[in-house]
Amino acid sequence: MDATDHKWKVPPALAGDDSRFQRLLDVLPAAAYTCDADGLITYYNKHAAELWGREPKLNDPVDRFCGSLRLYSGDGAPISHAECWMALAMRRNQEYKGCEVIVERPDGDRRTVLAHANPFHDDVGKPTGAVNIMVDISDHGRAETALRDVDRRINEFLAMLAHEPPSPLAPIRSALHLLRRDTDEGVALEQTRAMMERQLLQMVRLVDDLVDVARIANNQLVLCKARVELATVLQVAIEAARPFIEECGHELVLTLPPEPIYLEADQARLAQAFCSLLDNASKYTERGGPIWLTAKREGHAVFVTVHDGGIGIPAGMLRRIFDLFTRVDGTMEQTRGGLGLGLSLARAQVEMHGGDIEARSEGLGKGSEFVIRLPLLLEPIPADPQPAYDVLASGSRRTCRVLVVDDNRDAAMALALVLQHLGNETRMAHDGPGAVQAAEEFRPDAVLLDHDLPIFNGDEVARKIRERPWGPAVYLIAVTGWGQDEDRRRSAEAGFDLHLVKPLDHAALETLLAGLRNQLPRP
Repeated sequence: MDATDHKWKVPPALAGDDSRFQRLLDVLPAAAYTCDADGLITYYNKHAAELWGREPKLNDPVDRFCGSLRLYSGDGAPISHAECWMALAMRRNQEYKGCEVIVERPDGDRRTVLAHANPFHDDVGKPTGAVNIMVDISDHGRAETALRDVDRRINEFLAMLAHEPPSPLAPIRSALHLLRRDTDEGVALEQTRAMMERQLLQMVRLVDDLVDVARIANNQLVLCKARVELATVLQVAIEAARPFIEECGHELVLTLPPEPIYLEADQARLAQAFCSLLDNASKYTERGGPIWLTAKREGHAVFVTVHDGGIGIPAGMLRRIFDLFTRVDGTMEQTRGGLGLGLSLARAQVEMHGGDIEARSEGLGKGSEFVIRLPLLLEPIPADPQPAYDVLASGSRRTCRVLVVDDNRDAAMALALVLQHLGNETRMAHDGPGAVQAAEEFRPDAVLLDHDLPIFNGDEVARKIRERPWGPAVYLIAVTGWGQDEDRRRSAEAGFDLHLVKPLDHAALETLLAGLRNQLPRP
């Protein structure tokens, strides 16, 4: 905008030098304008026009005191132009500096500004006009709002973190108290065992969610894709969610297409996404209420829907429901467990598979629906090859000798007992030198080796074992809490055959060792 087009009325204090004052306002990195004694706008720079989103007429009674469409105070209350800071500065003949005001533009956008209104005076001190300089602080306000929102979410997350992990631990502790009484009541023992398994599973899933959030945030979550059938993925998800569904007394209604649906996917990760949706439906549906899991093919995609008749989602939350730590009701009294991570993880996992996820609800009390769209596998790819060995009867080969190495003695003993129960011979070690010595004496078929060991770590133990004449034949399994790509690469370089992340899946470990045992020579 060319300032020379304006018929600028020179304030008396600057009479004879209007060009200098005009150039000064033009080069200001802020919005600036002037009014005469009647409040008529006599000049404005380009920043003021950009801030207002319009170009008011000069010396026109329609635009008095300010060129914005509407004005509001910092708390959102409307302000008439006749009561704005510019008008008050002239009427009261005083400066108003750093006053917060909200400017509304014709497009509906609002900008928060700090106004600095200063009156002009004639020789006898009478106000003859005023200049107002406005600094746009909208970005600062949005940043402060965002920071407050992040701070609120972190505080809510920390509150949930303090509440959730101890929740499964309390019944486990009570169960252990019952077991110490050595009761012979088989039903009570079975109930206790089942309860401990449910609570432990909940604890494991809480930790897994936290780990996966960190992996996704650092772009370190890697998918192992293969051809999988959708029905198989959904069954895995249902089995994982079943304990919670049954505990809440829900009825799960499953509807699948008659024909097989194939995807290129990481079965475990995709099943985890569906499980998160089933868990979410279980939490927010009244006890005994139905949950519908439906898959339908449309063109080159499949749509999987999890629908419930639960508490529903307010319209304003539909866009935010997938954000980390977000809950429909943030009060601790109304929450149903979990850390507020499941839906965010589900979205990330679905998007990594080339799909998308949408939340739908007609409002509170009207249930919710989550729809996942995934691309179909149109070009067939070879199915995963069969394992190099089959699981045969445990007595078909000699006992497998397994060395368990962990500096946590309770963890080592518990794992060794599990392995013994599965028909293996075990020995334990708790530091680096002890592991090497035990391997030398025991000559194990397999070593389950923790990474963080005293004196020297698991990688060094693995290298020392591999250097022995008998070392190359030993099956080395890294057992660690670290599961990033870099961690797996280091394990492979150290000589490990397999990298497992704690907590171990005992069923998978049983299958692995049974297969290894079947490959050993007969005694």
